[in-house]
Parts: sequence; structure tokens; C-alpha cells
Amino acid sequence: HAELNRLLAPEQAVALGTLLRERQPIDLLRAYPAPWSPDELVASLRPLAPRLYSIASSQRAVGEEAHLTVARLESEYLGHRRTGAASEYLATRSSDADAVPVYLESNVRFHLPSDGSRDLIMVGAGTGIAPYRGFVQDRVATGATGRHWLVFGAPRLRHDFLYQAEWLEALRRGQLQRLTPAFSRDGAQKVHVQHRLREHGRELYDWIEQGAALYVCGDASRMAPGVHQALVDIVVEHGAVSPELAGERVQGWLADGRYRRDVY
Repeated sequence: HAELNRLLAPEQAVALGTLLRERQPIDLLRAYPAPWSPDELVASLRPLAPRLYSIASSQRAVGEEAHLTVARLESEYLGHRRTGAASEYLATRSSDADAVPVYLESNVRFHLPSDGSRDLIMVGAGTGIAPYRGFVQDRVATGATGRHWLVFGAPRLRHDFLYQAEWLEALRRGQLQRLTPAFSRDGAQKVHVQHRLREHGRELYDWIEQGAALYVCGDASRMAPGVHQALVDIVVEHGAVSPELAGERVQGWLADGRYRRDVY
């Protein structure tokens, strides 16, 4: 098709990226009908890739269970309802007795430090909070002495504060030392986790310099780059170095494991 072939030209990379991001195969079939047989259509498609979810629990706390934090995706495009493949399936299964095939995939880059006395700074937005629930459960179960600081971002306090009761109880029990939320749509100005990090830059810098492990989990396109830049800015301000040296220092945190990311 001439219009689709035009999008394959190098100078059309942005337009092609937009099409691939916003449209599903069914949209292309509606917009550009082709005389394919059902067998030809199926043969042209790749198998659906497995969906990867962080386990939101510690086996030490919940036994033979694995808790997940799943956001049900739903939107509309050109008058047609859109849903997430895995999230819709998990949310609308007909019976709790239905079996779902799963497998475990180790994430060697995103795990607790072996030293239970190390402090943790856990930065996440939306479902990126999932692994931190498991982290804190595990550290409580093992008697770890390190402090925990959660920086959590979501649109609205009333609807989107995942595991709110558990985090507040952890604060009350002294299992969570600091909770810094950022609810972007509850005020006149949007406030995200990177803004909160800058607000508490002095304390954040001190925690990391004293050996804390910093974790970032969530959106790879905006949240993670925003947090990374905030870290560089914090080092410039509180480490009294140039932006170039600050960038190198933050990259050094990544290299030596003081700064770990699980973004998607």
C-alpha cells in the first residue's frame, strides 16, 4: 500500500513510531483492507509475548502465594474500545478456579542487598510500587535493621494510592521510616516523584552517601528519565560539582549497584 510504504522511509520514523504505538493490527486492517485469508492473516502475526509482572510479595510473608499488582488498561480509539491483553484477561476471568500458565524470570539487576543493615530508597509510580511491597515484607520477616523510604507517585490520592492501608500501618509500626507521596492531579500544579526528590534532595543525597540502595521502578518513557535527571541535579546542588561530574557520579551509582532500575 502506497501510504504504508511511505511510512517506511527513514525520514518518516516519527510518524511510523506514532502509528505503531497508537494502532493495533485490527486498526490497520480496517484502514487498509487486504484480501487475506484467515490462515494468511494468522501466519503473518507473531505469538503474543508473555507479560512480565513484578511479584508484589515475599514468600516469607505470604507462603505459597505470589501477589501481583495489575492495572486494568482500558481506552477508546476511533470509536472502538481498547483493553490490555493480560490485564483484561486477569480482571475478567469467569472463575477464581481458572488456571493461568505462569513462569518465574529472575531479575538479577533488581533485588535486595545482602546486607540487611543498608537503608533502602524506593521510588515508584503506579504499579511500579509492586516490588517494594515485597521488599519491605521480606526485610521485616528477616529482621533487617536498615531504614525504608518510599517515594510513590500516582494521579490521585483518593483512587490511586495502592496498598495505602498497608503503608500507613508500616509507618505506624516503624517498618517504614519515610513515606513521600506525589499525587499529580490533586493540586493546581502537577507534582511527580522527581519533584519530591528535588524537594528532599539534601536528605536523599545524605542517605545515598551513607550507603543507601536506591531503586526506581515504573514508566520508562517519562518517569525514569525524570528521576535520573533529578538525581543529577541533586548531586550538582548538594555535592557541589559540575553537571558533567554529577552525571558521572550517578552513572557510577548504577555501575556499583547503589542505584537500580526496573522500568518498562
